[in-house]
Amino acid sequence: MTTLTILRYPDKRLHKIARPVTSFDARLKKLVTDMAETMYNAPGVGLAATQVDEHIQLVVIDISDTRNELRVFINPEIVWQSEEKFVYEEGCLSVPDIYGAVERPAQVTVRALNVDGNPFELRAEGLLAVCVQHELDHLKGTVFVEYLSPLKQNRIKSRLLKEERQIARQMERNNERNIDTDVTKKPAIKRGLL
Repeated sequence: MTTLTILRYPDKRLHKIARPVTSFDARLKKLVTDMAETMYNAPGVGLAATQVDEHIQLVVIDISDTRNELRVFINPEIVWQSEEKFVYEEGCLSVPDIYGAVERPAQVTVRALNVDGNPFELRAEGLLAVCVQHELDHLKGTVFVEYLSPLKQNRIKSRLLKEERQIARQMERNNERNIDTDVTKKPAIKRGLL
């Protein structure tokens, strides 16, 4: 198993439209396993392939407290949604430490394929319905913050871009320290070898 890198908003790759899965092979099964491990380690309750820069219609979800009820949705589509709405304070692994109230249908029915290519339908409500809709949005290139006001969206983008710059500066400083350390060590090593 491999932990995958999760794209961070506002990365443009998060806006790519996912294509349908056509091959149910070992590569797909490995990707499902890697995505599940990535989601559990993050920790999160859902992850779309788009978030790990794989632009296929694949979602993994596990909302259980025990973290042992993994659900896999391949080529998912919502075939029914309730008129009743539900507001949930959503977060996202691609938008770390940011939450926002999003209104969605309270219940949905999703039709999808499992990892072996077998079709199924699932009626979801509550957190599972929110999670299904949130993750399917990713497959369409939509991130939950796009449901928020333009002002909030701009604040979130600014904050995350600032964090990215700080991380990049810190990595640059660390690399400079490593280079300085290597430079001071090399003459000592050479003297020891002579």
